[in-house]
Amino acid sequence: MDFGGRYIVAAPRVAVWAALNDTAMLKAAIPGCHKIVWSGADTLDLEIKVNLGVVHPVFKGDLALSGIVPAERYTLTGRGKGGLLGLAEGSADIILADAGEDTLLVFVARGGASGQIMKLGKAIIGHSAQKVIDGFFERFGAAMGAQVTPLPVEPETDPVP
Repeated sequence: MDFGGRYIVAAPRVAVWAALNDTAMLKAAIPGCHKIVWSGADTLDLEIKVNLGVVHPVFKGDLALSGIVPAERYTLTGRGKGGLLGLAEGSADIILADAGEDTLLVFVARGGASGQIMKLGKAIIGHSAQKVIDGFFERFGAAMGAQVTPLPVEPETDPVP
């Protein structure tokens, strides 16, 4: 399953980068986040309660950052276990570019799941995942004190990591 979005963040790119790497900011922005802490130079431990419509599993897992180009891009790769529901995993490319005095943030994610999670159906999971992504960026802007405006996705012109 693929998800993503394009957003204009009313803040300089270096400020957006700093916020994307601030665990207090991320915890405030991630819906259902119980815990997010740096466990290494480029790894985070995460615990999040996910709303999948009919069920609300708590996933415990880890995130790893790779392909890091400071204030420009990185790839997040994560795995989480949701109890009896099974395993979810995914990766996301986050790309930042100047947009005048603001920042263009492009988010491209790929994810999958095993076990009971897939029995809920791709449509429910896809809708829930996109709601989580959109909710994250809305709350991320609020936590930063910066307006975040979603843009239409233009696959042919968006940078591909």
